[in-house]
Amino acid sequence: MKIIAYLYSDPLLENAPDQNIWGLEVDRVYQDRGEHQQLQQLITDCAVETPKYLLVRRLEELGDNLEMICDRLNQLESLGVEIIATEQDYSSSQWSFDPQQSKLNLSNLLQEIQTNKQRSRLEQGHARNRLKMLPPPGKAPYGYRRGQDRYLVDKSTAPVVKDFFERFILFGSLRGAVRYLEKRYGKKISPTTGRNWLINPVYRGSLQYKDKSIISHTHTAIINSEEAAQIDRLLRRNRSLPSRTASAPRSLVGLVVCQHCQLGMNITRVTQRQQKTEYLYLRCPQCPRQPRCKAIAYEQVLAQTISKICRELPLAVAQLKLPPESAIKNFHQQKISEKQAILQQLPQLEEQGILDQETVALRTYKLRSEIAQLEINLAQLPPGNLKAIAQAVSLPQFWLDLSETERRFYFREFIQQIVILRSQPESWNIQLQFVF
Repeated sequence: MKIIAYLYSDPLLENAPDQNIWGLEVDRVYQDRGEHQQLQQLITDCAVETPKYLLVRRLEELGDNLEMICDRLNQLESLGVEIIATEQDYSSSQWSFDPQQSKLNLSNLLQEIQTNKQRSRLEQGHARNRLKMLPPPGKAPYGYRRGQDRYLVDKSTAPVVKDFFERFILFGSLRGAVRYLEKRYGKKISPTTGRNWLINPVYRGSLQYKDKSIISHTHTAIINSEEAAQIDRLLRRNRSLPSRTASAPRSLVGLVVCQHCQLGMNITRVTQRQQKTEYLYLRCPQCPRQPRCKAIAYEQVLAQTISKICRELPLAVAQLKLPPESAIKNFHQQKISEKQAILQQLPQLEEQGILDQETVALRTYKLRSEIAQLEINLAQLPPGNLKAIAQAVSLPQFWLDLSETERRFYFREFIQQIVILRSQPESWNIQLQFVF
């Protein structure tokens, strides 16, 4: 018994599949990419020595259209080859037992093949546009309009998006930036939409396609690479915070934890009747201990936090064993330069006939996608002057001159958690856990 298999893949739509996907031993595998040369060889070989079985994934891999598929099916089956489609309900011998049912099944299968081919042609058109670095189908994102071959900045809406990004970078609050947008411009968006704006590569001058690859420098960006890296860092930081604390007005919210009950401490506001004065306390609303851990005055914790961060932050930064940043940057820049050099060689290789036009387009697309990822990694490297920054923020006056919103932003840049240590019911201290 001889078993052969045939694999076809469109280089525009998928990578070449592994030849060992059949789950059983196959005597020979014929494989094509883009054309059907090996399929013709398969038919020729079957005329000389007929195998028992031919395995294919789907019948539509046998040709570019329905007529070609049916013709090759007839050729192979007339030679006595039993064709089995592993991803479709088709087997030559199985269908021959009930001719009437087989006719109905074949009609349904041919309709399925026709539908798959139409979908494939549509995907091929999108893939060709992708290789030309054209925008994907659909409406342009807010802040842009569609041009002939790229997105163009919409001068009426782009300033709104730009202001939204700047507001988020300044205060690190998504919901705060959303509220600001509605108040300033009357533009109502949900926090989910706002987050999609923040992570959308289009606003960074890049295109992202269905296969998740990113091509940079395809159109004018609304934010630069440094701003984009700052946004990504703020989003990562906010993910570690409790829900809705990123936009809370107080600087310690979401950071303070009680060591005894291992619960986060909320900020409670207390006022007296007919008086404008308010008092803020940190307390655990769900404390399981009996008696419950006592509340602590917010201002006392804030003062001690500022005092400790001024003393401990420079020491913590000095003990860090950071990798040489220049070496990391040089590595990324060298990789980018190498790939750009290859890009410049591709047109010459096409002129010499070494590579065809389709191969050049595919290679260009892949190289530009790899360059874009390296540029993203390069922009997200931590600042090289971390020690200088730590010295600058170690002055108490720096923290005291900030508003609560600004102080919240800087606290979260350095502090992961503030732990309340209670030695006695009325005595407490704090311990800072830095983000590094």
